[in-house]
Amino acid sequence: MVGSNVELGCVSPEEGSFDLNDLFVYWQISERNTVVTYYLPQNSSTTHVDSHYRSRAWLSLDSMRRGDFSLHLFNVTPQDGQKFHCLVFRKSLEMKQVLQTVVTLHVAANYSMPVVSTPSGPLQDELTFTCTSTNGYPRPNVYWINKTDNSLLDAALQNSTVSLNDRGLYDVVSVLRIGWTPNVNVGCCIENVLLHQNLTVSSQAEAFTGTQDKIIEKSGLTPQEQTTILYVVAGCVAVAVVAAGWMCWKKRCPQGHYAGAQAARPEPELAGESARTPRGPGRPGHCPSQTCADPSDGLGFPSRRSPDAR
Repeated sequence: MVGSNVELGCVSPEEGSFDLNDLFVYWQISERNTVVTYYLPQNSSTTHVDSHYRSRAWLSLDSMRRGDFSLHLFNVTPQDGQKFHCLVFRKSLEMKQVLQTVVTLHVAANYSMPVVSTPSGPLQDELTFTCTSTNGYPRPNVYWINKTDNSLLDAALQNSTVSLNDRGLYDVVSVLRIGWTPNVNVGCCIENVLLHQNLTVSSQAEAFTGTQDKIIEKSGLTPQEQTTILYVVAGCVAVAVVAAGWMCWKKRCPQGHYAGAQAARPEPELAGESARTPRGPGRPGHCPSQTCADPSDGLGFPSRRSPDAR
């Protein structure tokens, strides 16, 4: 992986110890005639080492004494994806080559999770989706998928641009253009073949619906369901208004029961002096107004005048 440290193996099948003064060890990339690192007796110079590896490639002296000539490579970069050759010679054998190994280093980097931008305004004839992913390696494969049935969309509908950035990694921008259709749901897939990795993100285009002339955000309900909810809400509001009016009437109007106009009820005769006292203005029991309140019902409704009031 890019940025990691690796060890490229090169181990002698012979058992026993090796004399470092008898060894000449080279690591190189033959296709490019690039010297990665080397070991020469009594010589610690790195003059011939390629600048790309001068501070990143290292051999362990203790390991070489045991016949392990593996290369330690630090901070792997995309450019390190090469075939590395390990060559070992022995001075005591008239510089005979005693070991040769070829190690292929595969370099990879995870792409960022794709970001898909969806149509944000009214369109007439087509919908445009853009998929972006960065800092991956090697070069990716880009696919657009119809999420309804997981089928691949025609490659002719997309235009993908893949470019190398300053880190030597790939950035990709893919644009998909399709004819307008309601409730579109597409997905963008970035495939890293080396890592056997597929990163797929849905466009969430199902959040957009409406007529061809206008795209509006969808709440997840069908128009019929939205209409039904509106009717229910309106009904609840109407019930609440009626209930509030009834409660208001109950608070403002006196409590009791009105049975309508009633005939004057005969008064019981009182024993004593009060029974012989004639009624008149200023006397108890006299009602100066035409509308007297019947003390028995307490509502203040007009009471029929008795014949004695004439």
